[in-house]
Amino acid sequence: MLRLARKCVLSDAACVAEENKKSYEELFAKLDTNRDGKVDINELREGLQKMGMAVGPDAEKKIVSAGDSNKDGQLDFEEFSEYLKDHEKKLMLTFKSLDKNNDGTIDASEIKESLAKLGVSITEESAQKILKSIDADGTLSVDWNEWREHFLFNPATNIQEIIRFWKHSTVLDIGDSLTIPDEFTEEEKKTGMWWKQLVAGGMAGAVSRTGTAPLDRIKVFMQVHASKSNKMSISSGLKQMVKEGGVTSLWRGNGVNVIKIAPETAIKFWAYEQYKKLITSGDGKIKPHERFIAGSLAGATAQTIIYPMEVMKTRLTLRKTGQYSGMFDCAKKILRREGVKAFYKGYIPNILGIIPYAGIDLAIYEGLKNKWLTHYAKDSANPGVLVLLGCGTISSTCGQLASYPLALIRTRMQAQASVEGAPQLSMVSLTKKIIVKDGFFGLYRGIAPNFLKVIPAVSISYVVYEYMKTGLGISK
Repeated sequence: MLRLARKCVLSDAACVAEENKKSYEELFAKLDTNRDGKVDINELREGLQKMGMAVGPDAEKKIVSAGDSNKDGQLDFEEFSEYLKDHEKKLMLTFKSLDKNNDGTIDASEIKESLAKLGVSITEESAQKILKSIDADGTLSVDWNEWREHFLFNPATNIQEIIRFWKHSTVLDIGDSLTIPDEFTEEEKKTGMWWKQLVAGGMAGAVSRTGTAPLDRIKVFMQVHASKSNKMSISSGLKQMVKEGGVTSLWRGNGVNVIKIAPETAIKFWAYEQYKKLITSGDGKIKPHERFIAGSLAGATAQTIIYPMEVMKTRLTLRKTGQYSGMFDCAKKILRREGVKAFYKGYIPNILGIIPYAGIDLAIYEGLKNKWLTHYAKDSANPGVLVLLGCGTISSTCGQLASYPLALIRTRMQAQASVEGAPQLSMVSLTKKIIVKDGFFGLYRGIAPNFLKVIPAVSISYVVYEYMKTGLGISK
């Protein structure tokens, strides 16, 4: 079994980096049998066999594919060392997540407990077998060096089958989100844990949207009615709505907004799985750009199917007292007076908004999560839902800043169709009209209440989600 030298204390970062570099150089020299400064799949396979290192099927191919930044089918020393550094970081996360008592070692009971939380029930004997396969010194416990050496040349996907470490909690709803859904593990799919998480997330979203509905309604009002000549603040808008229809009018349109959460979420996750299968490369590991494409297509699919409900939400939100008796009455009147096309007013800017929103949201989310990982992974292997929600809130806010003008145009197009005799402007014409009349910042009318609802929406979502997880028996 290979031993990586550790002659310096872990607190000395420079010393650790130097020792790691020396270790990587020694490993690379052993693997680079033809001394051409590069290691290919065959050299990697033969070298690992000679060193007696157990690896999974096609591990060599996966390692080269993951580390080969210039796509020449080989790893030079820089690519080799970068792969190992990144891989060791992931190994440290899994080690920390298994080391429940933080004593620097993993025993059989900790392995059994961790797998139980993933819905995998194993016997004490099976846990001992797993432990013995990693334990090099016969102490019936595994320290960090043994863990690293055992899994150093096993691709990260093999580790993820044993323990699920951090995860993007996109089942939580934080408002007008088009965010890319995260993958459920195979174990979650087999044990049925995925639907429980979706139910918990859906309920959290419903309660959250209901709690912040007045802010959502004032946002729509400001998008449609506010301008330089007709200034509307949050307080004056709320007073106007209460005066016209009473306190309950603040929740107009909330019913359809809540009802559409379940089908939208389910369609998005189902479509994401299907698109992943179509575009993911042969090794089965989804790359960042493939995840972005699959997520964007999934968001577009979900939006296309539930878009008529978006139109009804806007109409119900803007309605005057007595205009519609409910969601079905609204749908019947729109269909009778305006035809089927009315249910897709504003569809084009809505779909176009997915691209900047999803791209910025994903990039910032991953950047913040990795930043946290770099600074705090030593203290905790799992960022936890609160940290992930924080990252998601910031990334979602940035995504909204980029896509908000398109959301405003969408709402205006939905609203203008309900006014008899009003000109039905196209997306381009409507954009020009707003800029001429209200300036560039006219495209951001109503963004203040939209931002104001983010913190309460996230807080409500988190609390309800945690209670739902407990009620549904989902392990934290």
